[in-house]
Amino acid sequence: MRMAAIYARVSSEQQREENTIASQTAALIEFAKNHDLEVPQEWVFEDEGYSGATLERPGLERVRDLAAEGQIQVMLAYSPDRLSRKYAYQILLIEEFARHGVETVFVKSPHGDSAEDQLLVQFQGMIAEYERAQILERSRRGKRHRAQAGEISVMSNAPYGYRYIRKTDEAPAAYMVEEAEARVVRRVYEMYTVEGLSIGEIARRLNVEGIPARKASRWERSVVWAMLRNPAYRGLACFGKTRISTRTRVMRLQRRRGVTTPKATAGHERPREEWIEIPVPALVTEESFAQAQELLHQNKIRSRRRTIAPSVVQGLVSCAKCGYAFSRTSAQTSARKLHYYKCIGSDGWRKLGGPVCDNGRFIRQELLDQIVWTEVIRLLEDPALIQQELDRRLVAARNADPTRKREQSLQRELTHVGKGIDRLLNAYQEELLSIEQLRERMPGLRQRQQTLQAELQAIADQSHDRVAFLRLAETLTAFLARLRSAAETLNVIERQRIVRLLVKDVLVGEDTITIRHSIPIPSGPPKNGDPEASDGQNYLLCKGRAVPVA
Repeated sequence: MRMAAIYARVSSEQQREENTIASQTAALIEFAKNHDLEVPQEWVFEDEGYSGATLERPGLERVRDLAAEGQIQVMLAYSPDRLSRKYAYQILLIEEFARHGVETVFVKSPHGDSAEDQLLVQFQGMIAEYERAQILERSRRGKRHRAQAGEISVMSNAPYGYRYIRKTDEAPAAYMVEEAEARVVRRVYEMYTVEGLSIGEIARRLNVEGIPARKASRWERSVVWAMLRNPAYRGLACFGKTRISTRTRVMRLQRRRGVTTPKATAGHERPREEWIEIPVPALVTEESFAQAQELLHQNKIRSRRRTIAPSVVQGLVSCAKCGYAFSRTSAQTSARKLHYYKCIGSDGWRKLGGPVCDNGRFIRQELLDQIVWTEVIRLLEDPALIQQELDRRLVAARNADPTRKREQSLQRELTHVGKGIDRLLNAYQEELLSIEQLRERMPGLRQRQQTLQAELQAIADQSHDRVAFLRLAETLTAFLARLRSAAETLNVIERQRIVRLLVKDVLVGEDTITIRHSIPIPSGPPKNGDPEASDGQNYLLCKGRAVPVA
């Protein structure tokens, strides 16, 4: 008896309410019993409410893990579109399971291995992908049509100040005014437009007075800002204000976790003329709302945070204790304005549970800028450090570089493997080879082909890097000479660009500043008994304070 895992999926709330995933699972368990497949209870995986357009599903991930670990021989699904709504994803998963020796079986699909059966499965996958695109487009067009007809049901939920009333046979969906919340909305507009309070001050007053927010335990500035911009409060809720589109792959550094998380999509605001207005009860007057929009626009243009002068180390400073970034603050004296850096983890107002770091030291901006810039100048005054790194990489590239003969041998072997794959496919098409024999012999050839291609690509990359290193080494001395001569006359923006090329980050502790360079410097014995001192130059924050690093 072969071991099997069951996978079931539904995507919509309606399907979950109708209990269709339970019917899928029951049918799959019955199918397994009738075909002598053993399915442990813990190997029945269900993904409720997950779209078939993505592969990031917890149940599917666990099935793929079991296949990779070699614990199952069969993967059962109700139909190909339950595995994925995209045909390309279906083929990717089926081939992945086949590489691990796992057979993919669908209850609602042909069970044979003939070319006709495989073609029918492919058609089912393409039809499922077409149906998904059709459903999405119909839903979008239907919502747009209902919004143009003035139906509030197309809105996702009711904003603060309203309560959403579901559609019934007697009346359409509607927004009902919540008087207690409506008074808060009117007061927010009054504090902003009449009293002239800032958004931050409004949020602080609401929290001090104990006024409950709807979804969070406290009022945030972003919530107040969104309330002041929401056109529903003037009597016109707007549909289609934003659109989701693919963004440029920006890697956001999560300093505390030390990982980067890519953001694939982002919401972008549509032009105002594309919004569809739906009448709802108004909570504030047109004049009050218009005045709020004018103040928001003026604050966006004239906000004081836009007048902060850039610094040399901007965006590079973080806390050595908690990993949070350092933010910049200022203090006004009788003579001038002083800027300081401070760990945001030590700010109690940022977190509900209070500060997460006890590093409450303030660092003068000009002091930190001068320290980092002096270190960069020290690197530039000794080009041998940079030249040493380039030479090291060149030697490593030469030692690891296969000969031309090796490259030609790899090309010949890759051609031979490609012909072997073609012969296997031809034998299968001529029915000289069974599908089991094909699945047994094909993964090894595919793996060998990928290994050869990776090695050839490594040779090409090394050759490209070697040329780039040599070109850089030839112009390095002249470039550094020009940069040193102009170092003292560069403005802050130009210094900032140079610092970001040479400095990875600046870690500020209670008593030291550690500069981590992008170019490694010669390692020496630890200073003050600090094992991390070799990673960068350490500086005491206060003169005359010879306290060893913790």
